[in-house]
Amino acid sequence: MHPVLFRIGPLVVHTYGVFVAMAFLSALGLALREARKVGEDGNQVLDLCFYMLLAAIIGSRILYVLVDWPTFRQDPVEIIRIWHGGLVFYGGFIAAFVTALWFIRKRGLPLWKTTDILAPPIAFGQFVGRIGCFFAGCCYGRACSLPWAVTFTHPESLAPKGIPLHPTQLYSSLNGFFMFVVLMGLRRVKAFEGQIFWAYVLLYGVTRSIIEFFRGDDRGVLIGGIVSTSQLIGVIMAAIAIGMMMVLRSKDVRN
Repeated sequence: MHPVLFRIGPLVVHTYGVFVAMAFLSALGLALREARKVGEDGNQVLDLCFYMLLAAIIGSRILYVLVDWPTFRQDPVEIIRIWHGGLVFYGGFIAAFVTALWFIRKRGLPLWKTTDILAPPIAFGQFVGRIGCFFAGCCYGRACSLPWAVTFTHPESLAPKGIPLHPTQLYSSLNGFFMFVVLMGLRRVKAFEGQIFWAYVLLYGVTRSIIEFFRGDDRGVLIGGIVSTSQLIGVIMAAIAIGMMMVLRSKDVRN
């Protein structure tokens, strides 16, 4: 693949960064359109997305560093080199969610209605952003002999070179698009506020846990070398999502 899109003198434009930027801008556009469609203030949503982006970048990097701390301890400067890849989604998701709760409460926005606005754009952003992972070679898969296996050869790729691997970055990208389509369809039959957001959390928790089995990079393995950090968090988040949907649905029925 092509980790570097182009170079102009000392300026290096990394493909990963370009796709992350595209992911944010596309998600922002979708969120703004949806906010206006349901009668919410688009400017408030823009402000919220900006704060969530900052929190997501910081949170996802912190969790990645914690999971692979022995590597970063040897070269602390590498912590700030996010263009080399290395963002754990759940770290960013948790940080962005906490930030969103703070922002929504401060601005007096409807909590679950606002999160429902954001869920499909987040999924679409994952669809776009994971393509950047593919070009960078991060988040690579295990060795395999399947017809669609991908062999990385670029010297700057973060994936092992010369070995056919599961294209887990593309699995994750397609999964993001799948979730986006499901969540957009769910809008038409939504029974209560918060349903779309927690459906996203449930879907991602389950599908991410499955994709993890095909990942070949360092996963921060836990529980006897079987369950990765993201799988453990995914299972917990999925359980929370099911519980929250039951609670919110019962509240809606009583009202």
